[in-house]
Amino acid sequence: MVLDELAGNRHLVVGVGHAEAFALDASLQGLQWGRPMTYQFTAALVRSLGGRVREVWLDRIVEGAYAATVEVEGPRGVGLVDARSSDALNLAVLTQAPVFVSSEMLADCIGRQEGDSAEAALLQQAIIAGPMTVRRASHTG
Repeated sequence: MVLDELAGNRHLVVGVGHAEAFALDASLQGLQWGRPMTYQFTAALVRSLGGRVREVWLDRIVEGAYAATVEVEGPRGVGLVDARSSDALNLAVLTQAPVFVSSEMLADCIGRQEGDSAEAALLQQAIIAGPMTVRRASHTG
């Protein structure tokens, strides 16, 4: 997944699993399901407890993977919840929470994009590739 800087030309490339990417793309397109999917359930659970997701920070690197902190506000105050980047981004989309990226994480990603390594080529390809979308299959019987 590629996050583009709003007021610039830098990009953060975040590796996510197929299920997380599918859920994120479906949410961005506004696809509806008969029953709530995991992230829809999580967002509804936060709301039902009187809370809201204030913001998401992609803020650190843990064992080579990008990690996040979700700031949640509720009746007992503000809490910080550790999360995988892909889970935090899915929740941010559903709750319309702003997403921020730490300078450390952005610098790490930019550094990985430089050079002639296979990883750099893959990251560069992700940045120039067009967006992919999910389509809901119709059932014919």
